[in-house]
Amino acid sequence: MAYETIELSVNDRYAVLTLKRPEALNAMNEVMLNELADCFERLQGEKGIQVLVIKGDGRAFSSGGDIKMMLQKDKIEDFHEIMDIISRMATAYYQLPMITVAQVHGAAAGLGFSLAIASDIVIAEQNSKLAMNFIGIGLIPDGGGHFFMQERVGVPKAKQIIWEGKIMNGEEAQQLGLVDVVVKEGESEQYVQGFVKKLLSAPILAMLETKQIYHSERVEELKKVLSKELVAQTKMRQTKDHLEGIKAFVEKRSPQFIGQ
Repeated sequence: MAYETIELSVNDRYAVLTLKRPEALNAMNEVMLNELADCFERLQGEKGIQVLVIKGDGRAFSSGGDIKMMLQKDKIEDFHEIMDIISRMATAYYQLPMITVAQVHGAAAGLGFSLAIASDIVIAEQNSKLAMNFIGIGLIPDGGGHFFMQERVGVPKAKQIIWEGKIMNGEEAQQLGLVDVVVKEGESEQYVQGFVKKLLSAPILAMLETKQIYHSERVEELKKVLSKELVAQTKMRQTKDHLEGIKAFVEKRSPQFIGQ
């Protein structure tokens, strides 16, 4: 199927999905979110594909949710529709019957970072800018960000990282357990190609069974977290701090939060 904001290419037993909004640093607008959800759901039935690489076109992996979309979806019903699409995307990605590899360069922030760390393997360039930075605009992580952070670093550290919203490079994120492999700037493509080759020459059916056992046990928990993120994010979008965060972002200044 032809997509507008993503591109899927299949090469025998592996596929590459490229986010293709380079002019917006691959920010996820409504079209991209719908296309990602649709693509991941379609891939559920692709038993011949054993590895999926996801990467970004241009200068970044993904800068996160599109701010313009967030400003336009000011009605609660419209916002809930977007969150439902995000939940579809995250749930389908987590249940893919293939090994998922995030090939990260440039920015992977907010929802883009949630998608990256949802992958089985995260490979990032040294100078990547990685951030679970929802806090900067008075919001909480979505796209299952709470769930995937907990899976990788545990609850205490996940809370601290979410609350700080710090921008990390590849090595800093690796030290925390959020990134699995760090490569030099400009070398992620070559490394990932070699990594995929090794995966496909391994007993990958056994590897996929291990993934299925772990993920099937936890998918209901992911769905519960996504539901709670919807409720909490709806609440946060109505706060003065969120409005100030968005205004400060647009005006390119530091926000002045008041805890309301």
